[in-house]
Amino acid sequence: QEQLVESGGRLVQAGGSLRLSCEASGRTFSTYTMGWFRQAPGKEREFVAAKSWSGGATSYANSVKGRFTISRDNAKNTVYLQMNSLKPEDTAVYLCAAGKVAVLDEIYEYDYWGQGTQVTVSS
Repeated sequence: QEQLVESGGRLVQAGGSLRLSCEASGRTFSTYTMGWFRQAPGKEREFVAAKSWSGGATSYANSVKGRFTISRDNAKNTVYLQMNSLKPEDTAVYLCAAGKVAVLDEIYEYDYWGQGTQVTVSS
C-alpha cells in the first residue's frame, strides 16, 4: 500500500526556518513528480512547490519563491522542503503529494497524498 508520511512541522517564530520531510513507501516514487501543498484553516489547498522525478523541472508558488527550496533523494524515497524566512502567513498544514503530472502545480494531477504536518509561524 502506497503511503506518504510527512514530518518536521512545528511552531516557529517569524523569520525562522524549518525543514519538512516526506517519506514514501509501498512503491518506488522515483519516477513520480513530488510536490508540496498547504492548506490553512478556511482556505483552499494551494500549491507550494514541486520537483519532477528527474529533478530537471522545479516549480514554486510566487509566495514562497526565494524562501523555500524543494529537494528529493530518490534513493531514500524522500522529498524535502526547506523553508526559510518564515512568515505568519505560511501557517498551514503542509501536505506531500506524488503523481505522474504534466503540470507541476496542478493539484488534480497528483494521485497520492500524505496526511500532512502542521506548521505554525508566530509573529
